Amino acid sequence: MRTLSHTSRTFNDELAAFCRGALVSRELSAGVAAILAAVSERGDEAVSYYAAKFDGAKLQGRDFRVKPADLAAAMRRLSAPDRRALVSAHESILAFNRRGLPKNWTAKNKHGATVGEKFDPIRRVGIYVPGGQVPLVSTVLMTTTLAKIAGCPEIAVFTPSNSSGKVADGLLAALHLVGVDEVYKIGGVHAIGAMAYGTTTIPAVDKVFGPGNAFVCEAKRQVFGAVGVDSLPGPSEVMIIADDTARAAFAASDLLAQAEHGSGREKIYLVATSAKIIAAILAEMEKQLHVITRSEKTARVLAEGFLAVEVATLAQAASVANYVAPEHLELLVKDSAAKVLTRTVTTAGAIMLGNFTPTALGDFTAGPSHVLPTGRAGRFFSGLRVADFQRRTSIIGYSRGSLRKAEPIVTAFAAMEQLDAHGRSVTIRTQK
Repeated sequence: MRTLSHTSRTFNDELAAFCRGALVSRELSAGVAAILAAVSERGDEAVSYYAAKFDGAKLQGRDFRVKPADLAAAMRRLSAPDRRALVSAHESILAFNRRGLPKNWTAKNKHGATVGEKFDPIRRVGIYVPGGQVPLVSTVLMTTTLAKIAGCPEIAVFTPSNSSGKVADGLLAALHLVGVDEVYKIGGVHAIGAMAYGTTTIPAVDKVFGPGNAFVCEAKRQVFGAVGVDSLPGPSEVMIIADDTARAAFAASDLLAQAEHGSGREKIYLVATSAKIIAAILAEMEKQLHVITRSEKTARVLAEGFLAVEVATLAQAASVANYVAPEHLELLVKDSAAKVLTRTVTTAGAIMLGNFTPTALGDFTAGPSHVLPTGRAGRFFSGLRVADFQRRTSIIGYSRGSLRKAEPIVTAFAAMEQLDAHGRSVTIRTQK
């Protein structure tokens, strides 16, 4: 596991090189493009082929969709504690995200004209839910709940099956709870292709949502334009900024928790104000690694994707965070320092405050969606919100009187841009 010092003359270059490790290789990009092309050209046949190749599932077009009755049956099979956990998390997610529902508005501009905005749900959305190495039941709630709040009339969910063509009960039960019944047991790049281009049995969507591995993330990037995409949420990331108030055991457990995803492309960052703090947390990580179930996969992630950075000041810590733009940022620092960092770090997907706010709370139940940008995309993308499931239309309405007030401005711009027909389209309306 690598450690860098902010005082090193080569620090910026070494940090940049580590972050570049998350970039997609030409080979991966070409492989994704080939699968998308096959789905675009051969539809259901290609989807069946890749479901067998990658998931071991022998599915024909008629088998792709999960029967609605199977969703209800999965809920009945779920244990009472698991059902209560689903309901409780759903309530928190609803409560938080209802606050973000955009509202239509109108007003008068300086000419006396009516202006405003209206917000309409996207007609048909496709949501990807990872289910390969681990079935991400929480992702169902963190995506479909927002689509429901937004009022999307058609919500299609895609998640891979196992080799027997089955989907985990927890995933199906969560879908039943939210009220989504268009579910396809298709995952991977071919699922993104089916959403973007449509097949005989799967209608194309207007926008694709949800996290995925590096292949799914690259597929979303490549289909953008044919459809919309929410952002580029790929393999998990976490950054912990720690000072001498950080509980080493807590910090270690949170770093391991995100490495636990185990794809091999996760990025795990520790930024601390002394070498002593780094050493204490690394020792705890070594100790705890041996008591978690997925220790082998976690260790591989740490060997390639872990970086510790020693800084001297909060300003340096904020600078590192703003460059990396981490998916999850934990501030295990003094309260006064947390206030400063919350203000000065402007690129994190989600910020967790203090020793008693592990990232897992945001992953499962706190309320905000855990679908967050990764791979430095936090510099220009934000985490998923209800507004992403809607589109905005601006509204403009002039009367003859308000048009006269705007006429000199339009005439001036039409002359500057040598677009006389633009100017005439106004003056023709003001002439008697």
